[in-house]
Amino acid sequence: MTTIESRSPQSPSDLVVSVPDTAPETVVVAAGTARAAAADWARGPAHARTAALHACAEVLAAAADELTGLVVREVGKPVGEARAEIGRGVAILRYFAQLALLPEGEVYPPADGVSLLHTRRRPHGVVGLITPWNFPVAIPLWKAAPALAYGNTVLLKPAPQSSAVTLRLAELFAGALPPGVLTVLTGLGGTGEAVVDAVDAVSFTGSVAAGQSVARRAVTRGIPVQCEMGGQNAAIVLPDADQDATAAAIAAAAMGYAGQKCTATSRVIVVGDPAPFAERLAAAVEALPVGDPADPATVVGPLIESRPRDAIRAAVQRAEEGGARVLTGARQPGGDGWFQAPTVLTDVPPGDDLRSEEYFGPVCVVLPAESAQAAVRVANDVRHGLVAAVYTRDLGSALTMSNGLDVGMVKVNAPTTGVDFHAPFGGEKESSYGPREQGTAARDFYTRIVTVTLTP
Repeated sequence: MTTIESRSPQSPSDLVVSVPDTAPETVVVAAGTARAAAADWARGPAHARTAALHACAEVLAAAADELTGLVVREVGKPVGEARAEIGRGVAILRYFAQLALLPEGEVYPPADGVSLLHTRRRPHGVVGLITPWNFPVAIPLWKAAPALAYGNTVLLKPAPQSSAVTLRLAELFAGALPPGVLTVLTGLGGTGEAVVDAVDAVSFTGSVAAGQSVARRAVTRGIPVQCEMGGQNAAIVLPDADQDATAAAIAAAAMGYAGQKCTATSRVIVVGDPAPFAERLAAAVEALPVGDPADPATVVGPLIESRPRDAIRAAVQRAEEGGARVLTGARQPGGDGWFQAPTVLTDVPPGDDLRSEEYFGPVCVVLPAESAQAAVRVANDVRHGLVAAVYTRDLGSALTMSNGLDVGMVKVNAPTTGVDFHAPFGGEKESSYGPREQGTAARDFYTRIVTVTLTP
């Protein structure tokens, strides 16, 4: 059997866990077990599922210190962010535990005037969840919690780099959930393909290429599919914005957790002369502490692997050769880990990949725009459409620009990063495929509607 190693990005010699690359035939067996468990899980009262999810929340809260340390160690997330993610996971479980008790259908006037014409919601059965490493607690839970709340059972395939965190979550929840209701299947792409082939619905978060492959595979089978696939997010700065506060907010959104968030700011579009704001932004970025993610002061830890770090360095060098200027980030951190200096560039030439592609690391470019309308056009001129931010004191400008941005989420005077789990999450263009995630929108994906006519 092939095994996969998960190593600490700040100390690559530290082997966190070695796990199997689950074979397709094992996935089929797991799906059979989950399908058998789904019958009782779905038939039981919603109150039982609510109680089970509350129990999961309790054990997660009790293990917060342990999980925080494991997240820091395995994926290099700064300890403050890691601790907040555990707290968010607890809140997600409690939220969806209660959402399971909301009214599940609607009553309609019948044609005969006497029948009870109404709708009911039913689970799909077995749901496959394919999750990334950057939010190893929050993303699996904002998918699994609604799936379970509405009566589905779950096959969860985590990214290899977060295998230890996901397996520990399953161990913690084992006492609260019946056998077969939540199964973790570690592995590479082949395991994910086998999951898609074995389930009744699938939710994916990851790269565009992998997400498009998942979507094609699911559509071929005719099952519901939902894919969140990243972003190349813009922050637009108008002349009337609070320049210092805006620089600080964008610096954190671009570089926090080494830029390894699909909502991270990659492009800063400045209306008017970009030079003064670019200097403010560079100073704010230089003030962010880089180093050991276990240090409470750290804001920028390591990248998850050497490959994205090398890709960023090559992209910056190529941009410089084309005339770009590096305002900060030329001096690289030392040490054994996969660290990359937070990097801000200006004068990046048209057509350069840094203006259009997601590098998923601590790098952003400052771009000029002659007007607010031009800034919106620049922001929209990419294949992604997840989130954008607008910084201005003018309400009219904020509303007008929000309506023109081709994204799924708009922030005004707030960073592109950070989302509310009780509100719909998703993007446009190549950022998303299928229904929105989170909040009450999750019920639309994890259930199907049955129309019932009851004639006396």
